[in-house]
Amino acid sequence: MAPSPSYAPLAIVTCGPGVSPIDSVRRISNFSTGELGVRLSECLLEHGWDVVCFRSTASTYPAPNGSRLRLEAFTTNEELEEKLLSFENPQEVRVIFHAAALSDFIVSQVLSLEGEPIDSPKFSSRLPGLNLVLTPARKILPLLPQLFPVARVIGWKFELEGDQASALLRGADQIRENGSALCVVNGTAYGNGYGILTPQGALTKMFTRSDLCTWLTCWATSLVGP
Repeated sequence: MAPSPSYAPLAIVTCGPGVSPIDSVRRISNFSTGELGVRLSECLLEHGWDVVCFRSTASTYPAPNGSRLRLEAFTTNEELEEKLLSFENPQEVRVIFHAAALSDFIVSQVLSLEGEPIDSPKFSSRLPGLNLVLTPARKILPLLPQLFPVARVIGWKFELEGDQASALLRGADQIRENGSALCVVNGTAYGNGYGILTPQGALTKMFTRSDLCTWLTCWATSLVGP
């Protein structure tokens, strides 16, 4: 059941790929179209939620729209973090769906083939080669419970190696390490569809994006009552 029109709970959705620049025109990134986060935002809007959608500028799936929607663009992990840190009235946020495929690494340094640090707004393609130094990016998921103390936080775990059992174990680890309310597990290691894990280890299986968005929206709506 959708919330009463007199009360519109507030949700945050992050979607699309974070990028890390190599120079002014080149970058590394995770692959993501942003589709899932957009469709989840639209489903929440249809059920009477106010939604702030942080959508990557590298997303290729069309942006959501709606009268109760606020769109915020980001490019790098750092830019998304800054926007979340400066979010007004964080205590009003009831649920956060952190579906963005943020960069796991940032380009911390560019070196010549001889190992010398080099810098340029656009590295010449005439160079014999470049060495990129990648360092692990700061994770945003662990920050969310601190920034939004009332919100339930839902994370994603995309796994390519291993099998479904190992993918679910990594999802359980994410919940335990970050205090998340749910973890959505998917990827070739998990197999077809999506697995929704709770902190107690319960697993709900969904096989389409549409069903996943509907389930998550109904779950979130049940938290705020009629």
